[in-house]
Amino acid sequence: MLDYIKRFLIAIIMALCVSLLFLGVRTTEAESLQTMNAKEHWIWPADGVISDTFGTRNGKHKGIDIAGKWGTPILSVEEGEVIKSYYSNTYGNVVFIKHPSNFVTVYAHLSSRAVTTGEKVKQGDVIGHMGKTGHSTGTHLHFESHQQEWRYDKKFAIDPEILLGKADVGEAVKGGVAGIGKEVLEVSSQIHQQVTQPSQQLALSNKKLYQVKKGDTLYSIAKSIHMPVSDLKEINGLTSDVIQPNQILIIK
Repeated sequence: MLDYIKRFLIAIIMALCVSLLFLGVRTTEAESLQTMNAKEHWIWPADGVISDTFGTRNGKHKGIDIAGKWGTPILSVEEGEVIKSYYSNTYGNVVFIKHPSNFVTVYAHLSSRAVTTGEKVKQGDVIGHMGKTGHSTGTHLHFESHQQEWRYDKKFAIDPEILLGKADVGEAVKGGVAGIGKEVLEVSSQIHQQVTQPSQQLALSNKKLYQVKKGDTLYSIAKSIHMPVSDLKEINGLTSDVIQPNQILIIK
């Protein structure tokens, strides 16, 4: 009888271990899927230059810093709900947004806040303006991303560049552009190098860059910016109508 009970308990323990292992795998897969989905859709929150990256200061810096001009608009990287909007002694004017992808983003040291707690925001909405309130040595945006929730110990912090795109210290980023990072700036540089005539260079200064999204066609892009497809192809040096997701195009 005692031997039977021991076997039964061992079977229960093994079943429990397998269940926990399966649950852990499913949780990891779900988090990975959320990260991939966010990476496809997030935009940079502000114009500026990367002044610090994730994990510096002996691992205590749990975000990235974007230095820029006082009053630069700060944008929501994705749609969501404002769960906090207040003044903190450390963060200064700060906004927390919970997103459908189950990430929470933090926008700190703002000169002013443009949203209130409970407010719904869309991707690209202005939620505040760049400043240096709180513990800040200069005008910049301190941006954090957290899986599931923000905690005081920042246990769930994740490097924002995993979701925004890689950008090194001293590198310029553009608010509202999806994953501009180094790759986009390199493409932009290549486009500039291809333009040889002074008249073309002058015209280029009045253009903006557009990152191709899934489902986009040259026709749909040209229609949205009220430009003939032929002109769009000429500006970008395209010889066919084929474009790829994440490709960078020059537009008006």
